[in-house]
Amino acid sequence: MKKILIADTTVLKTYGTFGFKEAVEAARKLSDLNVDIIELPKIENKAKDTLFIKTISSFIKNSIISVNAGNTPEEISTAANALNGIKNARLRIELPLSDVNMEYSLHKKGKVMESFAVSLFEEAQKTNIDTEFCALDATRADKELLKSVLSAAITHGVKTVSVYDNEGILFPDSFADFVNDTFKDIDVTDVNVGVCVNNINGFALSCSFLAAKGKANVIKVSAIDNITPLKDAVKVLKNCSFESKFESSLNYTKSGRILSQIDWILNKESIKVIEKAPENRNVSLNAFSDFDTVMAEVLQLGYDLSKEDQKAVFEEFKRIAQKKDVTSKELDAIVASAAMQVPATYKLEHYIIQTGNVLKASAQIVLKKNGEKISAISMGDGPIDAAFCTLEKAMGKKYELQDFQIQAITRGQEAMGSAVVKLKNGGKIYSGNGLSTDIISSSIRAYINAVNKIVYEEE
Repeated sequence: MKKILIADTTVLKTYGTFGFKEAVEAARKLSDLNVDIIELPKIENKAKDTLFIKTISSFIKNSIISVNAGNTPEEISTAANALNGIKNARLRIELPLSDVNMEYSLHKKGKVMESFAVSLFEEAQKTNIDTEFCALDATRADKELLKSVLSAAITHGVKTVSVYDNEGILFPDSFADFVNDTFKDIDVTDVNVGVCVNNINGFALSCSFLAAKGKANVIKVSAIDNITPLKDAVKVLKNCSFESKFESSLNYTKSGRILSQIDWILNKESIKVIEKAPENRNVSLNAFSDFDTVMAEVLQLGYDLSKEDQKAVFEEFKRIAQKKDVTSKELDAIVASAAMQVPATYKLEHYIIQTGNVLKASAQIVLKKNGEKISAISMGDGPIDAAFCTLEKAMGKKYELQDFQIQAITRGQEAMGSAVVKLKNGGKIYSGNGLSTDIISSSIRAYINAVNKIVYEEE
């Protein structure tokens, strides 16, 4: 059986295009899928990008974290420092080798390009970090130059060399022949050979796997970019491994759910913050305010939401507006509470709280879990303790309550309250937020919100 390594470039494209949160969540799910390599972009902002690398390295245990090392000694050093202390770290040197791209990108030609590449390989060697060389636009490069640079990379300790068809110009059989011919006279016994193919004509999947039948054993994929689709690559390896004599480290058992979660993360646009409206803006909305009116005010507050988040915010607005008029400040809190949340495994149907100075507080709560109603009744030391005990009973699991806070968003008898619940699970803290004119309701909603985050991550 031939081991096929999957190098995923999804985070490479989402980081910067999407928010920090989406990129981290995408990396987490790719790690759960057991992809072999997670590729990251070049470090542009040293503090921010290093923090991002350290953040994902805290939970990525088996996948290699590959960072674009740029094309100067200083950039290689910066990337190496960011990867310092990370067990499965890799520097990735990407250079164009076609005539047009060498001159356009780096203003270099032929032999000058070869010596330039060697200088970068030597710098990478000094770091003692595993290194990959990526020959961009390889299918349009001079064959002798391509082979010479690839050979030089291997001579200087590079353990993975990858060739790219950036334009998607070759048919699958021609691409496989190109890869085999390129490495025919190069000793790759102890070296991984990778391929990356543009999917503009829909050939990328076939090109990649036909190349893997020959010299290649690393396939670059993405859930969002126009190269070999991650979802299709997983399907081929899962369904065709016996006939093709391929094997991989991918988690086939959970692949369907994980791929759906990745798709949910990436197709859910980030909140885009535009120019903020004046803080003293004081618009009042009520139960008769329609969707367009509410969304216009959300835009004025400085948020450009995805359609999914618009729907979630409007539903939360309607719930609050049934009890009181909603001010701009309260709408701002609704956006913060309802938008950018994980899929809700648990939803609150209704609750009944009984309390007084002559009887112990009790709570009856009905939840919906994946469309099915579940309920429980419990008592506690006060109405909120009773509610939390009931939630634990209904969910069948007890979480350690780390913190609980309630604060009023606005003043007066109809003030809207915000509750924050922090639960500890597996050594990590999960924070949930809830809004309501009723502090018990906001507390219950905050608890459910925190649990949904735990369940989402565990899945």
